Amino acid sequence: MTNDLIRLKQWLESFNCKDVAMESTGKYWIPVFNILEDSCNITLANPRFVKNMPGKKTDPNDSRWLGKLHRHGLVPGSFIPPKDIRQLRELTRYRTKLTNMRSSEKNRLQNSLTVCNIMLSNVVSDTSGLSSRKIIEALLNGEDLSPDNLREFVHGKLHKKIPDLQEALNGKLTEHQISKIKVILEHFFQINECLAEVDLLILEKTKPYQYYISLLETIPGIKQKAAQTILSEIGTDMSVFFSDQHLCSWAGVSPRNNQSAGKKKSTKIGEGDSYLKPILCQCANAAVKSKSSFLCAKYKSVASRRGHKKAIIAVARVMLVAIYHMFKNNEPFKDMGHDNYSKMISDQKQRAMVKELESLGYKVEKVVK
Repeated sequence: MTNDLIRLKQWLESFNCKDVAMESTGKYWIPVFNILEDSCNITLANPRFVKNMPGKKTDPNDSRWLGKLHRHGLVPGSFIPPKDIRQLRELTRYRTKLTNMRSSEKNRLQNSLTVCNIMLSNVVSDTSGLSSRKIIEALLNGEDLSPDNLREFVHGKLHKKIPDLQEALNGKLTEHQISKIKVILEHFFQINECLAEVDLLILEKTKPYQYYISLLETIPGIKQKAAQTILSEIGTDMSVFFSDQHLCSWAGVSPRNNQSAGKKKSTKIGEGDSYLKPILCQCANAAVKSKSSFLCAKYKSVASRRGHKKAIIAVARVMLVAIYHMFKNNEPFKDMGHDNYSKMISDQKQRAMVKELESLGYKVEKVVK
């Protein structure tokens, strides 16, 4: 309870204890952190890095082991952003959860239509779009969906697909599925309202950080919502990371370095930040569509050798390195362009060949014509 934690704080102060280490266990470390944040230097340890020998695990033993490691400086602290960034992070992560819930409801709606032989998703691109919603409401109300009546419900290019729509709607909703779809739609619209409210709260929280949001939006593929999520995950102070490589490793967009006895083992990327990495990959997929950009050239170069997925991770890593230096130096993104990337790769290959020749005993000199 809070009173117990206050007594803990007073007990630590009575011994003039200013350094505290504790494990990160779900959300249970946060109440302790809230009480001790102002009076102690807190090191939050990842349990993976401070595990004791198996067979000796009790809470007192874990505490003693953690204290012993901390005294020797062997507990790497986890990144804890400032309070306002933590509050923004809670909102952006909640928005992600709501978005996932909305997608789940869209899938449930589509499944309900499919089991009733209504293949609407085979004709329309989005079953939650305006035309689709009107058609579904007409189905729920038992209205006649002849070709002439269908023209009242569809918009734009769907007018050309009325014969296909007529074929796709050749099914029958059961009473059970009608009741279920009504609940799904009600929940879907409620989630939309919640998302709109959360977006307003996030906009309010990001007002002091509009400069950093505008910096992030200079990178191809990053728009406002993605910028808000990236900012909430990494903060604005890059001094908490040793280097851009450290930030990439922490985010999970760097290959592992796993070697033993001269043999390279798996270089699969780590888990990293489960909210930051997906949004970076989404932005990377959008960025590579700009044909003349440096990011597109990077993607094509890696994709031709390693495939689409690894190329997207490589582009996400380039974007995160750029973000690190943009925040550190307070400067916008500078796109070097497609041609500069090709020249850079050519120079790298040339240096590698020169190095190989020199290792064989040859002397290489540059001749200017």
